Amino acid sequence: MLDDFLLRAALAGLGVALAAGPLGCFVVWRRMAYFGEATAHAAILGVALSLALSADIFVGTLAVALLMALSVSALAGRGMAMDTALGVLAHAALAFGLVGVSFLHGVRVDLTAYLFGDILAVGTSDLGFIWGGVAVVLGLLGWRWSALLTSTLNEELAHASGIDPARERLVLTVALALVVAVAIKVVGALLIVAMLIIPAAAARGLSRTPEGMAAGSVAVGALAALGGLSGSLMFDTPAGPSIVAVAALIFAALQMVPGARRR
Repeated sequence: MLDDFLLRAALAGLGVALAAGPLGCFVVWRRMAYFGEATAHAAILGVALSLALSADIFVGTLAVALLMALSVSALAGRGMAMDTALGVLAHAALAFGLVGVSFLHGVRVDLTAYLFGDILAVGTSDLGFIWGGVAVVLGLLGWRWSALLTSTLNEELAHASGIDPARERLVLTVALALVVAVAIKVVGALLIVAMLIIPAAAARGLSRTPEGMAAGSVAVGALAALGGLSGSLMFDTPAGPSIVAVAALIFAALQMVPGARRR
């Protein structure tokens, strides 16, 4: 019989894999890895503000992640190079978050849990937030799937089809902020993007359709979550990094499949 905390950890990992899988495909297709990194780094600032204001961590993280993503889009719209805007805001948010936590007197904060995750400490209320966020992300992606694919393939084609690429970027921005908020408890702010990119990259070489790649990414993420959790318990290693390490091993193994890299 699984202990309750193990069951909660497994459900949390599977939830993150379910949301990060299809979203990670768009991150890979659109080359948004650095954008995701900036949004994830902002989560630490969200944690600091939540603790300072005695607010829920999920709400604070989501709000700051959304603000970060929208700020990057606004700066890019004003002509600033995207990588420059991302670099400035990502590291500034991380630095202000870490500095802000140091001013919280009387509050015990384990930054390691927020930087690298603490999946074994996931509670019932955390599961509610995680799966609620997963449902919203999957709903957004399912609702806009065709439009997102079209605008990802060719923005001119999207305009010709009556699709607004800016609106689809906003949908991805909201979905990305939600995934950051629900995943910080599982793999931490520094490893969230790995769970977006690695499963999608692993599934890419074996997939013939976008939907197949999304399903494969979910499968890889789920295997990584369960495998990393098992390895963490067996070898007494940090759970979040263990999950990402298993995902990386799966990616490496799939590269050995004949024809995978060409496809």
